[in-house]
Amino acid sequence: MKAEKLNLTGEWDKVFPKSDKVNHRKVTFYNRYGITLAADLYEPADKSGKLSALAVCGPFGAVKEQASGLYAQTMAERGFVTLAFDPSYTGESGGAPRYVASPDINTEDFQAAVDFLSVQENVDPEKIGIIGICGWGGMALNAAAIDTRIKATVTSTMYDMSRVNAKGYFDAEDSEEDRYEKRKALNAQRIEDYKRGEYSLAGGVVDPLPEDAPFFVKDYYDYYKTQRGYHKRSLNSNNGWNVTSSLSFLNMPILQYSDEIRSAVLLIHGEKAHSCYFSRDAYEKLKGDNKELLIIPEAVHTDLYDQTDIIPFDKMEEFFKKYL
Repeated sequence: MKAEKLNLTGEWDKVFPKSDKVNHRKVTFYNRYGITLAADLYEPADKSGKLSALAVCGPFGAVKEQASGLYAQTMAERGFVTLAFDPSYTGESGGAPRYVASPDINTEDFQAAVDFLSVQENVDPEKIGIIGICGWGGMALNAAAIDTRIKATVTSTMYDMSRVNAKGYFDAEDSEEDRYEKRKALNAQRIEDYKRGEYSLAGGVVDPLPEDAPFFVKDYYDYYKTQRGYHKRSLNSNNGWNVTSSLSFLNMPILQYSDEIRSAVLLIHGEKAHSCYFSRDAYEKLKGDNKELLIIPEAVHTDLYDQTDIIPFDKMEEFFKKYL
């Protein structure tokens, strides 16, 4: 397959400092849709031989220079080969038009990352896990449900993109009529987009921040619109994603077969995170004695993006070493 040529930055432009305990390099790989993905590969500097490996992605609309890169580098410090990647159509990864999301293609992105890791000389292909953050937590569970090569999955502040599109925030639009009106508006938008020759963008973080904004909106603003989590390639730091992407999520429940996941799963969520019920409900659906739910007291949603004193890396390390 002819790979799309990507223009990758050569500078360290992460929102977190570079560790001297790992070796880092930019890599590319492709998925079965022919899209070339950009990634950061982190390898423990003091380890050799065949190692366990982790693919990391998320949050939704974020890039590998943010939370996923922080998770990847930290887990590499703990002995894992890790791959933080930009999903299709996002960041430095390929695909056009830009800023499109898809429950199928973005699940495939995780599987393509497993393909890549499986053929690395320093990776044991029988010991591969994944980490999905926020919106990519749901994608990670979807990947785990279909890919038997994934032996362990961690989701951090997991967010079900299909549920929120089909039912609204906090399930406030969960009716046939609400969904019909949403479909009607989105399909009308498709015609307008086609006439104009480009797709409309929506979502992202509101700016300026209204005084009466809900707490979770203020939480996102604090992360994405300040130097704390701002990155020029992040959709949530800047524009937004293709508004009609919501149609595919509305029509395809990504956690439909999560009850058939046989590999190990650890769901991590903040007690005060606005989508905590997503993780709780997903956990109730999972089966087997290798499934865990960890609620972090007092933590809000974005605490689990970058607050290293709150993110339970010790627990994650213990979990992956147990099941990989």
